Amino acid sequence: MKIKSIITVTLILLFSKINAQNATFEKRDAFLFQFEKTNNIDWGYLNVPETWESSNGKKIKIAVAILKTTSNIKNTNAIVFIQGGPGAGGIDNIWSWIDHPLRKNNDIILFDVRGTGYSEPRLSKNLGEKFLAILAKNQSRAEDEKQKTSAVMSMKQELLNKKYDIDSYNSLSTAQDLHALKSVLGYKNWNVYGVSYGTYIAQVYADAYPQDIKTVLLDSPVYDISTYYVNNTSNYMNSLHKVFEICKNDKQINAQYPNLEQTYYNVIADLEKRPLTVDVDKSIIPTGKFTYNAEDFKVAIQQALYNKQLVEVIPLLIYQFHKREEAPLGNLVSAFSNLLGMDYGVYYCMTCNEAIPNNDYSKFKQNTAEYKQLKGGISFYESDFKVCSAWNTNRTANAIKHYDLSKLSSADYPVLVFSGEFDPITPLDNGQKVAERFKNGHFIEAKTYGHVPAFTKIGRETAEKFINNPEQKINAKAFDEAAKIAIVTGVTLNKGVSVTGKSISQPDPIFLIPLLIALVIMLVFAAVYIIKLIKNIYTTKQDKILRIAIIITSLIGLSLLGSLIMAILEVSKKNFFVLAFGLPENFNYVFSLVSTFFILLALTFAYYIITIKKTNDRSIVFTVIFSNVLLATYLLYWGIL
Repeated sequence: MKIKSIITVTLILLFSKINAQNATFEKRDAFLFQFEKTNNIDWGYLNVPETWESSNGKKIKIAVAILKTTSNIKNTNAIVFIQGGPGAGGIDNIWSWIDHPLRKNNDIILFDVRGTGYSEPRLSKNLGEKFLAILAKNQSRAEDEKQKTSAVMSMKQELLNKKYDIDSYNSLSTAQDLHALKSVLGYKNWNVYGVSYGTYIAQVYADAYPQDIKTVLLDSPVYDISTYYVNNTSNYMNSLHKVFEICKNDKQINAQYPNLEQTYYNVIADLEKRPLTVDVDKSIIPTGKFTYNAEDFKVAIQQALYNKQLVEVIPLLIYQFHKREEAPLGNLVSAFSNLLGMDYGVYYCMTCNEAIPNNDYSKFKQNTAEYKQLKGGISFYESDFKVCSAWNTNRTANAIKHYDLSKLSSADYPVLVFSGEFDPITPLDNGQKVAERFKNGHFIEAKTYGHVPAFTKIGRETAEKFINNPEQKINAKAFDEAAKIAIVTGVTLNKGVSVTGKSISQPDPIFLIPLLIALVIMLVFAAVYIIKLIKNIYTTKQDKILRIAIIITSLIGLSLLGSLIMAILEVSKKNFFVLAFGLPENFNYVFSLVSTFFILLALTFAYYIITIKKTNDRSIVFTVIFSNVLLATYLLYWGIL
């Protein structure tokens, strides 16, 4: 089988060298409207055969964005970025590259892997939404898997009906696309930068076209595709156990989250018996409801290990599930839904062509059996075995891909590998083994970080030094300078904080203009009334009392809103995800101001009603009071009270 695979790959590469001459690049307008007037970015499509080994097959379009070096260097080096997934597009990562230090001396080449993002055709844009709808239902694990398999197979049939060659959406075809792209753009060789599953594509590419490679940077790499699924459960649990150990060894944290590991398992057992239904935004789930079962909980915690800031809230998250706090867990669904934005057409073409067939399901079950209280592996991944079993029914052996990467050991180009300490999907030992695969490989452990740590500040600086001067000594201890994990404790729960934060970060002028007008009125008339009181202009007792009440109420209202915004901004700088739950206890004064404001507003309004006939300038006074009422209405809408 191995010899046959090598012969097949060799023949494909021979065909691709012939067909590469027919690859063309066509420029077009920006894929993203924000860059329509940007001059130093070229946009276009690479036109390539859908099936490289066919001399007269149909063409597809690979979306490409070329971020020109900011130094205007002629004959510059280039970095081609390979996104992971599989199935995630690369061009939408442009925001991570616009100001990247590597752009100073290099062109940055972003592309959407065939079938994803802005490439044409895109295989499946909405399957992730169907998956989220399935996860949202209150049903068994078996029913989830059944519906997921049905949705995938319906999508597959649609692809076949459109005459797409689903066997041609794989890592080797992407490698051939990259070889053609390098040639068409006129680079002699370039630096290859892969992340997550993109590191596997990068290795397939480097093995097939070593002459294309100047350096390789692999962030959170796949080492052995045959263990990618087999070790999924132990990879997850080993990373999560590090969080448990941090909490157990810190008295303060352990006091707030006692017996965290057992609580985690208790939540799994509880959700198996009593799934938890929470309210969510109908723009995310049309029904407005999401039901968490044990599988949803497990995958939510697993995904939290990807991100350092989420790692810091894992204990809080586990205890929110334990206490069955619906409001903050409803906020979690929006973050959860972002994980399903990949192109799952490409995901299953690659997964079922080259990943699952190389993984032994019995070994996966053996690996999972080591964690009895977990009650099975993560269904989100385990279900891929069932999906791919259906996907590969009646398919030929040629559809299954086996890539021999043995030539990588003789490569001369420098290789830098990053692996995150808490990475639950491509753990530290993956990175170490990948670095050892290359004779000029270097490994960096990204302490305190999860998945894809090279895009952190330390990672960016380290990557820049390596690619711009690959012969210099690598600082393998670079991440020793990273801030330690700061487990979040002492949070006052408030569902309105996240809603308010969204209004601040994504302002809607039409929605906020009435509030801004009300705030101006409150501020102006508070100042006017203070001046008039000092000048003793008011002659009646009720006018004086009412103005004093309005001044105090308005100033407290303005103070609480300002304090709330400042608190949200300060917390978001440290850990944005805390806002999904509320605010740290040191901001409790904000909630005290809110309560005081509502009490004073009620008293002021009541006094106004009682003394309305004796009050001078009643219409103006009412306008000021109404402005305060409007602020209270916004606070109620956001859910702060």
